[in-house]
Amino acid sequence: MNNLADNIWSFDGEAVPFFTLPYTTRMTVIRLSCGSLWIHSPIRLDETLKQQIDQLGPVRYLIAPNQLHHLFLPQWQQQYPQAQLFGTQGVQQKRADIRFDGVFTAGFSAPWQDDIEQLLFTGSAVMEEAVFFHKASKILIVTDLIENFAPDSFTPLKRLLAKAAGILAPNGKMPADWRLSFLFHKAEARAHMLRIIDWQPEKISMAHGLMVESNAVAFLRRSFSWLNFKQENVQ
Repeated sequence: MNNLADNIWSFDGEAVPFFTLPYTTRMTVIRLSCGSLWIHSPIRLDETLKQQIDQLGPVRYLIAPNQLHHLFLPQWQQQYPQAQLFGTQGVQQKRADIRFDGVFTAGFSAPWQDDIEQLLFTGSAVMEEAVFFHKASKILIVTDLIENFAPDSFTPLKRLLAKAAGILAPNGKMPADWRLSFLFHKAEARAHMLRIIDWQPEKISMAHGLMVESNAVAFLRRSFSWLNFKQENVQ
């Protein structure tokens, strides 16, 4: 449990295998101005974690930000049946066995909008992701939009694979396969990133890898340079 700022915490979960690489995981929790909890990308729930969560406040919202983050949702729904679950269309199609209370769309009206900005990052036929910005702390919250693994997370061979995919810190990016899927839709992705930059985040909390603790806008410019920004558009 790591207190990132007032009313926002991160919790590191276990590593899960993905394309032979050990993906470390992170959950972000925000206490909304109403006092209830908003939980992004839930990790495995055990008794210790449940006690920590219950001390922070009542769980009201569970967030499945893309189709890859769904493994532990049933655990959380069982323990917090009063919580509402929201996710992208992709994750809802993948997990038809789970009850969702709302789907993220471009025009989604969030019940947490007083505390958190959000955007649906689209333009790829492979996957879309809901991205969030906690206004009070100026922390951007992403899942796979950026992966930024510490080099010592991998064996030497797997470190080379991670570097080739563009997901090795301090130069983490969107994974190469997802990046390539925007080949014909860069303008759409560029518009999304310009809006994110307009939020002026100061830090980035991501599900996989090292957090960006400062100079978040400069990091975003570098990480998404493949979108061919015009310099005047990102200042």
